[in-house]
Amino acid sequence: MAQSTKDAGATRLNGRAAGTERTLGQLVADAQTDVKDIVKGEIALAKLEIKADVAKGGKGAGLLAGAGLFGLYALGFLLTAAAWALALVVPTWAGFLIIGGVLLLITIVLALLGISALKKIKGKPERTIDTSQKAIAAVKPPKAS
Repeated sequence: MAQSTKDAGATRLNGRAAGTERTLGQLVADAQTDVKDIVKGEIALAKLEIKADVAKGGKGAGLLAGAGLFGLYALGFLLTAAAWALALVVPTWAGFLIIGGVLLLITIVLALLGISALKKIKGKPERTIDTSQKAIAAVKPPKAS
């Protein structure tokens, strides 16, 4: 990983003259910078994962709203059919019941699709958690046994 170049007769490693060692302060400063970069990357990854989950949740909520709308239409038709059946006592009510049944079937299908979409939401940024745990494990000193 270290690049060596010839510069004015001295061998240099990563921009430092050969034979010079980095101080503890420099090492700590570099470690802090690296940790900050890792944290920023993890936050960016978490944001992307959460945006994806929110989009799935929006789709599921929209489908459930559609199910609610068609449920209201079904209720209206079923109530109208019952009123016509009682008031007129003629076969016209059968047509109203068929329409109400079709709307109820649409409601059930939309509700099942919405529930299925909502179940696909994970609720937590799993990749971010996994990479964070790996980063922490890489930084931790090994346990003495």
